[in-house]
Amino acid sequence: MVREPAENLEGGRRRLGAELRRLRDLSGLSGRDLAQRLNISQSKVSRIESGAAVPTLPEVRKWAEEVNASEETAELLSALTDTAHTDVRSWKAELVDQPHLQGDVREAERAARRIFAFQSSVVPGLLQTAEYARRVFSMFQVPYTKEQAAAALAGRLDRQLILYDEGRSFHFLITEAALRWRPTGAAAIMAAQLDRISTLSTLSNVSIGVLPLDGEAGVPFSHAFTLFESADDETGEFVSIETVHANITAHRPSDVELYRSRWAMYREAALVEDDARRFLTGLVAQFQKEGR
Repeated sequence: MVREPAENLEGGRRRLGAELRRLRDLSGLSGRDLAQRLNISQSKVSRIESGAAVPTLPEVRKWAEEVNASEETAELLSALTDTAHTDVRSWKAELVDQPHLQGDVREAERAARRIFAFQSSVVPGLLQTAEYARRVFSMFQVPYTKEQAAAALAGRLDRQLILYDEGRSFHFLITEAALRWRPTGAAAIMAAQLDRISTLSTLSNVSIGVLPLDGEAGVPFSHAFTLFESADDETGEFVSIETVHANITAHRPSDVELYRSRWAMYREAALVEDDARRFLTGLVAQFQKEGR
């Protein structure tokens, strides 16, 4: 469900959480008591009420039952839950109060235990070299000032430190088209970029899959998306989907499973490990030859 900008700014999750907390307070139940009745942790109740976590529809229905909500209120809660599970935020609205979104993305990455990313058009931000990232930022529809561009670049590079945390795992699938697309005409920059991807693929917690143009993926390549699996098993899983006009965040379990299935299909068709590195080495050689 696509919401109006005003509600996007308010946040469907926060609105749902506030309403659930209001009903719990009116019922006289403590967070601990309600958690026991719902068979979830007290910390999850707190995260739901603050908007940090999105409850499932069964959890919301049980919540409504335990606080003796009216039928009309229960229906409202169900509608709010549906809205909260799909959050559409335009890039323009996201950038109203901040020059870039690297901090928001970093928070999502730090809260995740495993990340599965698919990119069909550009090298994923966590794998970008500084110069490649600089050129990408220079092509944004909303032009950065010199200071904003520098801050965005620093934020993106800071995010990449998480790749060295062995307690998390990162799984990337990148199409050959994305590896060949240039945000710059300099072949040397592309060679360095692809060499970096190959180097990062040697980390034990980083997996790189390459989808060659002459391969068989089973289904057409889609828009870019990233699936986040939470580190605490209670915050839940969600998918961040990049479109031209907005970023869509899908929390609904059936939607998450759809993207997980799509990612698995692509993974079956991908070159991985040594095969992926050999492919990348071949592309690096092509760019190096061109740059001579």
